[in-house]
Amino acid sequence: MSDLFEDSPAPSNSPEFTVSELSGAVKKVIEGEFSLVRVRGEVGRVSRPASGHLYFALKDDRASLDAVSWKGQVAKMQVRPEEGMEVIATGRMTTFPGQSKYQLIVEDVAPAGAGALMAMLEKRKAALGAEGLFDPARKKPIPYLPSVIGVVTSPSGAVIRDILHRLRDRFPRHVLIWPVAVQGQACAAEVSAAIRGFNAIEPGGPIPRPDLIIVARGGGSLEDLWGFNEEIVVRAAANSRIPLISAVGHETDTTLIDYASDLRAPTPTAAAELAVPVRLELLATLDALTARKSRGIAQGLSLRGQRLRDLARALPRLETLLAQPSQRLDLWSGRLGGALGIATARKRAAFERAARLRPETLLALIARRREAVQASGSKLNDRIARAAERKHAGFDKWASRLPLALTRLISDAARNTTEGRRKLAQLDLRLQAAPANRFAALAQRLEALDRTRQTLGYAETLKRGYAVVRGDGHVITAKAAAEKAHLIEVEFADGRITLGAKPGKKAKADGPEQGSLF
Repeated sequence: MSDLFEDSPAPSNSPEFTVSELSGAVKKVIEGEFSLVRVRGEVGRVSRPASGHLYFALKDDRASLDAVSWKGQVAKMQVRPEEGMEVIATGRMTTFPGQSKYQLIVEDVAPAGAGALMAMLEKRKAALGAEGLFDPARKKPIPYLPSVIGVVTSPSGAVIRDILHRLRDRFPRHVLIWPVAVQGQACAAEVSAAIRGFNAIEPGGPIPRPDLIIVARGGGSLEDLWGFNEEIVVRAAANSRIPLISAVGHETDTTLIDYASDLRAPTPTAAAELAVPVRLELLATLDALTARKSRGIAQGLSLRGQRLRDLARALPRLETLLAQPSQRLDLWSGRLGGALGIATARKRAAFERAARLRPETLLALIARRREAVQASGSKLNDRIARAAERKHAGFDKWASRLPLALTRLISDAARNTTEGRRKLAQLDLRLQAAPANRFAALAQRLEALDRTRQTLGYAETLKRGYAVVRGDGHVITAKAAAEKAHLIEVEFADGRITLGAKPGKKAKADGPEQGSLF
């Protein structure tokens, strides 16, 4: 027994924790010590499930840290973390007891310097370029003189004033302004929505459809212009069916929308200059061209008139051309009379020779015609005989089939007559029974309605112990009315009784005198 007690562990004064208590204590310590931290590292294995939360890892050459951004925090991020990007993440440390690990709740992400932004920009540019979004073959020609110009920019900045001022100086046009945020979190979504909105306007509708779109913004840092590098903006510009001019930043600033647009302008003012020509220059050019056309027409008419006159001098005179034909006409006119007489004599002699017919010739001709008629008659008789034989054969065939058809027709008629008589007999029976059935149905319905009337009438209610109180011949339903009545009458299921008049009240003259119960 002494050995058994010696082997048991000695009691300890250390407190005991449950797993949940210990995890909660660790969570409080970590969140208290690292409530706000900024961590620099390279982004790895980015994951965004259907919930909208963003899971990624921050790592360097010796360690890795799990990070998570909730859906609302992701929506506020100006720069989304991408794999391989070096960033500075701002957030707070916490633990995840379900997996015994610690993680960083990221509230904001910023690139670790301009180099990281440029690296991400080049990577995105290469990916979109590989899809063909920057292909020059996709670019559409800019209209020479658009009727309506759509401008996507901020309505409160100096950019829209510069564009309107330049358009007014060069060639006033109808301008539609789509106000958007030109920097910040909402920039990319609003700019892409504006481009798609202009393209969605139907031609001929109440709002005119732009012939040209200008996306404009003033100069700024790379971070300020980052919204125009977002993929949704690039795709919206590339898919625009309306020609698009990008005028983002100054001449040295370059964004991805510049590669996807149909034309890049170095400044917003230059975009307005590229959009429309100078109206005064057009008028001057038109006047010059009109003058050139007038001079050309006059010179052409003068040259052709001179050429016509030169050619007229080379032509002979009209009298010379008509002299020989007139002489020949006179010569042949003189010979025409004698020639007509000679031709008439020749025709008459030929006719007289042809008119000398002999009787033998006529008889031979009549004999040949008679033989031909006889041959044709014999052939016609043979054809008529053969046709008559074919018709007789057809008549015989139909005559042999006629008795059978007549017999079948008579049997069908007899069968139809029998069937009709049977149906007529059935209808007669139904017609004879119909009034009785109708009267029976109406009698049953009348009995049902009478039962309903009796059920709903107050007589059935009186049988269940109720009574109807009348005062002076009227039904009383209130105590005050009973106190005012001279004569009270109560109706039961088996009859009525009169309670009489109240003391001091005079009963009706036509009713019998009753004793008072009051």
